[in-house]
Amino acid sequence: MNARLAGLALLALLVAAVAWQWHADDAQTREYTLTALDPDAVQSIEVELKGLPAQRFDRRDGHWTSPAGPVDEGRAQELAALAATPVSAWTPASGFEAAKIGLAPPLATLVLDGTRIEFGEMTALGKQRYARVAGRVAFVPAQALPRAPRTASLPTTTSTAR
Repeated sequence: MNARLAGLALLALLVAAVAWQWHADDAQTREYTLTALDPDAVQSIEVELKGLPAQRFDRRDGHWTSPAGPVDEGRAQELAALAATPVSAWTPASGFEAAKIGLAPPLATLVLDGTRIEFGEMTALGKQRYARVAGRVAFVPAQALPRAPRTASLPTTTSTAR
């Protein structure tokens, strides 16, 4: 009987340790992505690119729609996927002069379900880019930048659902 109790206690301790580690790993993963948002759960996107008109997309019945008309669903998914962009480091925004890193004004602004992300210039070493989220600046991969819409001459996958 004592061996059974000791086994149950050991099992409970092991389960608690695994749960704690899982929670710690999950928290660390969220800290090292641009946002805590799940890209597949994003319902609204607003994007502004320097020199282009602002755009808005909303997910309805599993498809992206826009008040402006047909939507390149692949582009909308790419924009939502930026929520999970890996971050190599976070720094308080107060440690930077925003204009010197391309954040005043930003090259691009992306708002995903109310979370604002501003994208700036490349870092001095050139393989990363500055991105500002909620008073902090992240160092993200250089290619992490919302892409411009395709031109009418290029094929796109579109949805006309509204």
